[in-house]
Amino acid sequence: MTARGLNHVNLRASRDVLDALKDFYCDVVGLELGERPAFGHFGYWLYAGGRPIVHLSEAGPQEVRRTDVATTFDHVAFDCDASAAAAETLLRERAIPYHKSIVPGAGQVQLFLHDPAGNSVELDFARGT
Repeated sequence: MTARGLNHVNLRASRDVLDALKDFYCDVVGLELGERPAFGHFGYWLYAGGRPIVHLSEAGPQEVRRTDVATTFDHVAFDCDASAAAAETLLRERAIPYHKSIVPGAGQVQLFLHDPAGNSVELDFARGT
C-alpha cells in the first residue's frame, strides 16, 4: 500500500465548540461548508477545492475531549491563494493573535494561529503574496 496524500482532518468536540470551529474555518481560513453523509451523529464537512478536507464531528454527551494535555499533534497547514497581507488584516480585525514566519530560501509566508478549540493552524502563502 502507498498513501497518495492526506484525505482529511477530523476535529471532535461539543456542539457549541463545533459551531465556533465551523465559523473559524469558513470565515478565517476560507473553507466552504458542504454536503456530509447522514451519519448517526451531528457534524459538518468543510471543503477546499471541491474536497471535504476538515470534518467536524459532535462528541457524545459522556465523551470528554481534553485540551489541557500535550500530544504529538502539532498543527494543520493550509495552502492559501489570497495574499498574506489580506489574511493578516483579517486576523487583526478579528483580534486573532498570530505569528508570522518566512521560510528561509523559499520566501514562503507562514502565519501561525490557533482555532477556537486551541488547535494550531498554519496558513501558507506563496512568495510575494
